[in-house]
Amino acid sequence: MVNQRMKAIHDAAALLFLRQGYSKTQISHIAKAVDVSVGTIYHDFIGKREILNFVLKCTIDPAFMEREFDRPIRGELFDGLDSEIMAAFDESAASFAAHLAHGAANYTFPELISDTFDLLSRYAVGCLFIEKNQFDFPKLAQSYRAYRERFFDTMTRYLALFIEKGEIRPLQHLALSTSLIVEMLTWWAMDQRYISFEARPIPPTLAKAVCLDNLISAYLVKE
Repeated sequence: MVNQRMKAIHDAAALLFLRQGYSKTQISHIAKAVDVSVGTIYHDFIGKREILNFVLKCTIDPAFMEREFDRPIRGELFDGLDSEIMAAFDESAASFAAHLAHGAANYTFPELISDTFDLLSRYAVGCLFIEKNQFDFPKLAQSYRAYRERFFDTMTRYLALFIEKGEIRPLQHLALSTSLIVEMLTWWAMDQRYISFEARPIPPTLAKAVCLDNLISAYLVKE
């Protein structure tokens, strides 16, 4: 069963780390956001780095939140976390590209858009954190850049295949069109939930439906 206070600490810390940066976030800020004392935070976590590691671990393993922990949570629990995150990048990139091995046979443009949204949504907190705190965590940032390059290359190859098969319309600037599609999906799946200037919480299911409706109608060739 999820410990509700630890979940509240996770959620508040994730937002603060994304919006004002890891280095500028203090334990007192997290305590205020959760409406508990600083001492209560230290009852659950030994320090700010442990809270961050908890957030990142839950990003790649959501079931981690449901574990029973000896508290306060200490750094040893997260030994090897950077390697786990980089392995998650590799696994995610390979899974996303799997349909290319068969020329995207039995795979459609709407399925691609749906899968891309789900992927971006699943790893939203971790990816946004690395983007917003890249200078504090250069090793993760380097791995994430490599992941993004693979992701964009895969997306471009999928679009090229769908154009070749006549499923989507020809694109004059394929690479730029790929960026446009990815950035649109990224904003709706990631940014609007956590770092949008205008705080308009849109349920992920609704955000996904809007993306599918607009992107499919914009690119799919009508029979």
